[in-house]
Amino acid sequence: MATSDKGRGPLVADRRYPATPQKRAASGGGGNGAGRGKPPGPKRPPRKPARPRRQHGLILGAILGLWSLIWRTVWGVSWRLGLVAGLGIGAVVLYFYSTLPPVTDLLDGRARGSVTLLDRDGQVFAWRGETFGGQITADHVSPYLHNAVVATEDKRFYGHFGVSPRGIASAIAINLREGRGPLQGNGGSTITQQVAKLLCLGTPYDPTQWKSEAAYEDDCRSGGVWRKIKEIPYAVAMEFKYSKTEILTIYLNRAYLGAGARGFEAAAQRYFGKSANSVSPAEAAMLAGLLTAPSRYAPTGNLKRAQERASIVVGLMEEQGYLTKAEADDARAHPATLSKAAEKQSGGSFADWVMESTPSFLSSQTTEDVIIHTTLDQRIQAVAEQALADVFATKVKEGSKAQAAIVVMSADGAVRGMVGGRQFAGAGTFNRATQAKRQTGSSFKPFAYAAALNMGFTPADYVEDTPLTINIPGSGPWTPKNYDNEFKGMITLTQALAESRNIPAVRVSEAVGRDEVRRVATGFGIASNLADGPALVLGASESTLIEMTGAYAGILNGGSAVTPYGLMELRLKGETDPLMGASGGLGERVISEQAARYLTYMMSRVIEEGTGMRARLPGWEAAGKTGTTQAARDAWFIGFTADYVTGVWLGYDDNTPLKGVTGGGLPAEIWREVMIRVHEGLTPASLPFDIPAPKLPPAGYAASPNVMVDGQSPRPAELPPVDGFSEAQSDGFDPTAPAFDNADLADQILREVLGTLGN
Repeated sequence: MATSDKGRGPLVADRRYPATPQKRAASGGGGNGAGRGKPPGPKRPPRKPARPRRQHGLILGAILGLWSLIWRTVWGVSWRLGLVAGLGIGAVVLYFYSTLPPVTDLLDGRARGSVTLLDRDGQVFAWRGETFGGQITADHVSPYLHNAVVATEDKRFYGHFGVSPRGIASAIAINLREGRGPLQGNGGSTITQQVAKLLCLGTPYDPTQWKSEAAYEDDCRSGGVWRKIKEIPYAVAMEFKYSKTEILTIYLNRAYLGAGARGFEAAAQRYFGKSANSVSPAEAAMLAGLLTAPSRYAPTGNLKRAQERASIVVGLMEEQGYLTKAEADDARAHPATLSKAAEKQSGGSFADWVMESTPSFLSSQTTEDVIIHTTLDQRIQAVAEQALADVFATKVKEGSKAQAAIVVMSADGAVRGMVGGRQFAGAGTFNRATQAKRQTGSSFKPFAYAAALNMGFTPADYVEDTPLTINIPGSGPWTPKNYDNEFKGMITLTQALAESRNIPAVRVSEAVGRDEVRRVATGFGIASNLADGPALVLGASESTLIEMTGAYAGILNGGSAVTPYGLMELRLKGETDPLMGASGGLGERVISEQAARYLTYMMSRVIEEGTGMRARLPGWEAAGKTGTTQAARDAWFIGFTADYVTGVWLGYDDNTPLKGVTGGGLPAEIWREVMIRVHEGLTPASLPFDIPAPKLPPAGYAASPNVMVDGQSPRPAELPPVDGFSEAQSDGFDPTAPAFDNADLADQILREVLGTLGN
């Protein structure tokens, strides 16, 4: 082998193991390297002997071997399954990622549109459906609102990738500690997961697959293990697809915040009358607090509870550094309050009625945002509600479950106010002004007299108040009675209506014909089926308060039918041209103008001298009629001035008889209180009526001693009589009791009787 020019020896490999004695002998030396021409090196210390292998017993060895086998098997299976699961999750995430649309397509989450209702002056007073206030973005809303949402719902929002294991673990611990299932109650969801839930994991609403939109949303919000499992890859996909700002933007636009408000812009407008980009810390805290339970914490339902919840949110914002101590203290000291429009909460029954009266594709089922300009007068609405509350607070037994309804309209049928019922626990949202069909009692009698007057009779004509029996085919003889079981002989039509005497009303109805009475009633707008027998005139048929009030408006109008209406104009949001105009108003003539003027005069005598004296309005001419039905299950008073027509109904939802109440009592007083407040600030106007020339009774008949020939008889000394039909209904009054000359004493006794109302 060649060598280098430096005289190095041949290149050989290093020895890795010591030579055996035999090899050393064969090489001619004792291993000191002399035979290789090299000086002996230092002697290598002897190698430490290997540690003997530990021996296990047979049983322990078998156990350890089995454990090692199991561990290797489990580990081998686990990492392979983990790899497969990871690939599967990745595939699901990729699939969800591919299905996610642009952010702008996800902001309005409503399946249907909304309806905004304006009063007669163009001011918003109610909303229906889910209102979407318009698109807002997370970087343009008020910073207080942005921070309040993050502090309340997901303080680690900017630090996780869609899912927070820490938050889930904490939520499970809380649920278990409080005795719930691990996924019941707190879910530990991030804002991204909540958005995934709002998007229903990408499943659109299909009306053919779901019973209702509510059922669809309930399913989207449902919990459970499987739902949580599906949320995770969807949330992760969203984090890949969208930025944090975009995810929060979707949340701010789609979250439901109570009172029909979808999104924070709609909620800010609904509750505070301002945009979401200008809310204060206190307002932002109240809005963010709604996310937990929007219906429970809605400030329109319970402002105090909403403020208490907002105070907790303010504390979270302070803890996380979004508010200084001074700002937090100020927000707690000056909590958010409702705007005037939201605070009034007036016209709920009216709004419901307008929605029911409007084609469903433009109201309850609309896919567009609709604006309805209505006839509502918020001042009149407020005073009607207050008058009802005041009368019940001062003249009705505390705790009474008796219900009441009020309708106030202009002479042309434009409804200005509506109270669908008293508000108390268990009252429900049933609109008694438009939906409750009740027997009308003597409030139906004016239609019979209208028919007679239209045939040429006058208020000064006479009718007999004497015993009467009518044979009804198939039913036998029928004998109507007066409330006092007395007969006054020959009396004028005016007196018969003013005192609400039953027998004269039946005689008039039979004289003109029941068909004519029905024609007049239906012509004035009574759409309900009317009775066929002679009890028709005594109010045996049923009707709604709004029908009856509209019919009386026709009398005030000079005999032309009136259709009550609440809609003045309907248009789509953003459009100027209306799709619909007024839905009611004046209709065809039912009775002559002269007949209407005579009837108005007769009805004015009801208030001045008859059963409706408790409805007198100081300084105003008014006309009306009382009504009390069989067993006093319903009590009515409907009347009008030259400006407004108002109807009042009182009764129990379950038809329980009223105690001590007639149409001339509590309903007349409610009517009076409403009308006094409605006419506040107006100049008194005269009613359109004609006073008839007096007539003598027919030859051979003597007029009743207290006959009202000229309509100018003095006020009767006795208490206002009770009207009813068929059977005498004293309703707590004793018609045989001595008359009182002292009207104040009579009022006191009547108040005592009224105080027994209720259970």
